[in-house]
Amino acid sequence: MASDDEKNRLSGRLGRYVRVGTGVGATAARIAGARLFGEADLRKEGELLASALGTLKGPLMKVAQLLATIPDAVPPEWAAELMRLQSDAPPMGWAFVKRRMIAELGIGWEKRFASFETQPSHAASLGQVHKATGLDGQRLAVKLQYPDMESAVEADLSQLGLLFSMHARMRPAIDTSEIRQEIGDRIREELDYTREGRHMRLYGGIFRDDPLIRVPERIEALSTKRLLTMTWLDGGPLLAHKADPQEIRNRLASAMFRAWWYPFSHYGVIHGDPHLGNYTVFAEDGAPAGINLLDYGCIRIFPPAFVEGVIELYRGLLADDRDRIVAAYERWGFRGLDNELVDILNIWARFIYGPLLTDRVRRIADGVSPAEYGRKEASRVAAALKARGPVTVPREFVFMDRAAIGLGGVFLHLDAELNFYRLFNEQIEAFDRTELTKRQSEALIGAGLAG
Repeated sequence: MASDDEKNRLSGRLGRYVRVGTGVGATAARIAGARLFGEADLRKEGELLASALGTLKGPLMKVAQLLATIPDAVPPEWAAELMRLQSDAPPMGWAFVKRRMIAELGIGWEKRFASFETQPSHAASLGQVHKATGLDGQRLAVKLQYPDMESAVEADLSQLGLLFSMHARMRPAIDTSEIRQEIGDRIREELDYTREGRHMRLYGGIFRDDPLIRVPERIEALSTKRLLTMTWLDGGPLLAHKADPQEIRNRLASAMFRAWWYPFSHYGVIHGDPHLGNYTVFAEDGAPAGINLLDYGCIRIFPPAFVEGVIELYRGLLADDRDRIVAAYERWGFRGLDNELVDILNIWARFIYGPLLTDRVRRIADGVSPAEYGRKEASRVAAALKARGPVTVPREFVFMDRAAIGLGGVFLHLDAELNFYRLFNEQIEAFDRTELTKRQSEALIGAGLAG
């Protein structure tokens, strides 16, 4: 049984405050000094912030990457530099891993596995994964959280206010209060591997027997709040198929589309982090056949009314029905709507929904790189909102936007050519809010996520 000695430790927070505060605080001072003398350079400021954050790894870097996808949560020049941050962190050494495993499963933990690889197969911002074999011969993936992550998250989230306050002095286009709360809630959830295991069970039920999508299973007896053991899914990197025939790339992109939109339209949940490392490609008869969904830390569960608002906004845009569009924004949670604000919001909406509005085979965007996807439109929205005054973005927007941008980036990497209109309408044609509410409730209860 895991000890909770490290749970949000004061010493851990203080140490993190010093490291984060020193790096970001010194950068803030340099930025303020330059502006005082009229030498503001947003690109240079972004480089300084990325440098300060990039040396830290961990949760604050993850937050910074997320902010880079939201129009004017930070300046686009800052966003461009923050997007360059990498999510790989130095792995824990074997001695450290053994101590962590003892803390989670107790002395003699090795006897609960037939084998356990000493080198991690993957290391990321919050933890690392080791290949192992169960006593029954089953191949396993063992995800072990780095020590003091709860302390690091709380320290980093408190420093997030510094980034926002720096930007607030620049007449920002949006009020970030809801964004800050949403990010905090979701990042804290990612630390709870018991909850992640329930997310996995939820998705396992949604995609049971689906030929395109596979979900691992949590091994209850070998899992704790900070240790998640699951079945190993064979697969290779998604980007290894960039040069495959168009038919294969389209099949993989169709699987990605379904993996995202089907759970949202039928159960009100999304995978909020469509990072390329969260998917692998499985093969059948020697050919790429579908995708493995590997990470369930960042799953967002939405109220059915919000899902209805997303679909109604699409239908309003499709019919050019302004009253329907306005009603949909209100269901999303936007307040103080007037004609000017609706026109500004429509810039972003028509970008996000654009590929879904025309009944034809197309690429997600022509002549745009994955790194540039959405940046031009975000700049237009930010400029228009600054001229008008800040608007409060509903918290549900944060991960919806992040996921949509990330998914579009995957389609760009694969250079997929699909009829996105038909793919989307297949998912929403039978939408009924009452049915979704019932279906979602049953699924959440079954996965242990209700309440």
